[in-house]
Amino acid sequence: MNESSYKTSGETYPEFLDHFKTSLHHLFQRENIDQLSLQRGLPPSVWKEIMNLKPLSVAVPSEFGGRGLKVKECLGILSAASYESLPLSLTFGINIALFLEPLAKYGNESIKENIFKHFLNYGAMGGLMITEPDFGSDALNMKTQNVLNGDSYEVKGTKHWQGLTGLANYWLITSRNANAEGNLSRDVDFFIADTHQPQQNIEVLEYYDNPGLYMIPYGLNKIDIKVPQENKLVPESTGLKMMLDILHRSRFQFPGMGMGFLKRMLDEALDHTRNRIVGNSNLYALDQVQYQLTRLESFFTLCSAMCAKSSKISGIDHNLSSEGVHANSMKALVTDMMQEAAQILVQLSGGKGYRMSHIGGRGIMDSRPFQIFEGSNEMLYTQISEGILKDMKKKKLENVGEYLQQNVLSENAAKLYTSNLDFTINTAISQRKMIDLGKVVARIITVNDLLELSNAGFNQKLVNNSVEMTRQEIVSLLASMNHHQDLKPLDDYSENSNWMSLV
Repeated sequence: MNESSYKTSGETYPEFLDHFKTSLHHLFQRENIDQLSLQRGLPPSVWKEIMNLKPLSVAVPSEFGGRGLKVKECLGILSAASYESLPLSLTFGINIALFLEPLAKYGNESIKENIFKHFLNYGAMGGLMITEPDFGSDALNMKTQNVLNGDSYEVKGTKHWQGLTGLANYWLITSRNANAEGNLSRDVDFFIADTHQPQQNIEVLEYYDNPGLYMIPYGLNKIDIKVPQENKLVPESTGLKMMLDILHRSRFQFPGMGMGFLKRMLDEALDHTRNRIVGNSNLYALDQVQYQLTRLESFFTLCSAMCAKSSKISGIDHNLSSEGVHANSMKALVTDMMQEAAQILVQLSGGKGYRMSHIGGRGIMDSRPFQIFEGSNEMLYTQISEGILKDMKKKKLENVGEYLQQNVLSENAAKLYTSNLDFTINTAISQRKMIDLGKVVARIITVNDLLELSNAGFNQKLVNNSVEMTRQEIVSLLASMNHHQDLKPLDDYSENSNWMSLV
């Protein structure tokens, strides 16, 4: 072990986390995070101060000098960061879930020590390259290919929308093996590129003008590299299952990024509405305002449940490749709540909130892509429904409530909503209805996790409010689902549609 490797020095996690929170808060006060957020990237001096706090030590195994890859600790760092800056939290999330955890679980032992040393001692960062310009969420048709030539793999292709484009020192790159005829394998391979090495450097063809997350560079990347064989990740079975395991683990960690952000939106909203005087009283006294604040509290509560559950089930010792319904539920619901929370804060803040230098206005743009990347939420809700309906068919059940009461992910929560869920599905339904059903199921699963947290002693009043707020949402979603008409866009909407010619 390199003697300069980071040691925890006997520092307990609460001490480590408290020091990180305090230092980050003071740094962003001194540097004015509201102003920093108006420019692309962060000054190198600010990055250095942040990385000197060793935030990524939580995602480095203890045998390499880190804190040991405990999910609870990783989520705590993500939450602490997102309270101050959502883009910073996403930066850590990319590093933890999309590079360090895959390296720890699937990387060759021969390369781990050197890479982990760079993260702990030199502030290195890493990311994941899956998405291609022509194959967005259709990752299985990616065209980036690899060929074994001697003792090295040659990897070529084009990737885009990778967070930390041009900034990360290490990349995990997905590709498909090409045979002698040039046909690509159906399986997926992962390779680590170390940009310190000339033959592994990745050319940035273009930087994108992303409208939020200014701190994080995105762009178009040209892959034409040669990496040694030991840089290939080693799957437990197939590359596809490894990819699902990695992506599902990442989705299970979205609540960490959501937690601090949702708490910040709630704290800011409470502070503003209590201090903003309208007429003879404050905003807080208005009924509609109290309803919106209760929604923010519900978001905070449900996300807390997600974090607690994720801490128990998403460590690298678990194989998550078959946990799509639970992982997709967490990712899609928490990111929807993040966007809605930012919208609520801006609405409550009035004109003051509609600025990029305001945490709410910035929060709308910064949280919006969370509903798109790593699987757009419409796609994930559809997949949730597909998984549930497939299992219902297998178990020969048609009543949704009956099925959910038998499913370990939802059994306790489904009993709270028995009358709401008493309906059957015995024929194919449209995608628009599948999305609504997926939203309902995601909420039931999350309330199930909340009941588990409630049993551990979480604030019962918050739990009760969340259960009822969720009931309102379920009723609304089911009404939408039941009243969907098969409406289609017109092929030519311009015919007889100019109102001026009719007046």
